[in-house]
Amino acid sequence: MEALAVRLSGLDSYVDGAIRIIDFYDTLMRRRVDLPALARASAGLAECVAGFQLHGTGRVVRVSPDGRPAPTPPPPASTTVPITLDEEEIGTVWLERPGPPNSLDEVLLDRLAIATAAAVERYGPARTTMADPALVELAISSDTDEVARSRALRLLGFTADLPVRVVAVRSQLPLDQIGSLLCPARPVKAASVADVGVILTTTVDLDRLPEGVRAGLGGAESPDQSWQQARTALRFTTARQPVVSYGDLGALALLAEVSQDTVRGNADIAAIARVAGNPEDLETLDAYCATGSLRRAAGLLHLHHSSVARRVDQIAKTLGIELTEPPGLIRAALALTAWRLLDD
Repeated sequence: MEALAVRLSGLDSYVDGAIRIIDFYDTLMRRRVDLPALARASAGLAECVAGFQLHGTGRVVRVSPDGRPAPTPPPPASTTVPITLDEEEIGTVWLERPGPPNSLDEVLLDRLAIATAAAVERYGPARTTMADPALVELAISSDTDEVARSRALRLLGFTADLPVRVVAVRSQLPLDQIGSLLCPARPVKAASVADVGVILTTTVDLDRLPEGVRAGLGGAESPDQSWQQARTALRFTTARQPVVSYGDLGALALLAEVSQDTVRGNADIAAIARVAGNPEDLETLDAYCATGSLRRAAGLLHLHHSSVARRVDQIAKTLGIELTEPPGLIRAALALTAWRLLDD
């Protein structure tokens, strides 16, 4: 009986401490404190270094109990808890306690994680990447009026003073991962619309795209125009050129406006379809059209230039086009591009 009384006494102490911690963070959230203030308050409450990191921006804050930045390098965290927002993990909070964890450390970090997510959402931009597809569709649809579009963009975390660009992607990778790579330090939202990945962002670093991702980049016009351009650019992507910016297409973009019946009825397109029956010939034609040189094409294909010359000669006979002359090369390149746009 005495042992039970001791355990109950300890339980009461734990519950009382947990309630005090919850009240502490509820007060901070009511006062709408920012992230640095949360870290300082948490370090003071825990009497050890408290820290957080946001995955999207890479921002790390570590504060000592005296309210000053903690020294580096940091020791291993004694306890960590993920920060979640809209069911996505956006960061981590932790304590750097020199000894064993305190019995209330988990409670403290749980409340700190909740408060941090609320502060990120309030003072943002929110670093969660995945967005409500309905909101994204409202933002990019040509049928949306400007008032509804502005509201959708505002709810997605974009301010009116920055242009929003649209990236259309096809990939096996998660969209939130691609979005975070494309724009690590600015607002970015992603959703799947009509079987195409849509990424909304204010700045884009296409060099950060991982291998295997195909992406089309729209211009800086309104989101609905940028979306149309991004989808068009995505159609022009290939294994050799996985990223295409609409602005770089120039007159080639007009090919996307030609009806598929017209394209199929063209003799050059029909000839390209015959060449495509042999993947080796198609790859050779692609490399030759991309480089305009037998030797450079041979370098891409890792073949001797004489082997490529024989292939190109045979392909020219199939196409009925003189590929060694500039007009013929241009004609073949246009036909190959138009053929790729079929049923895309």
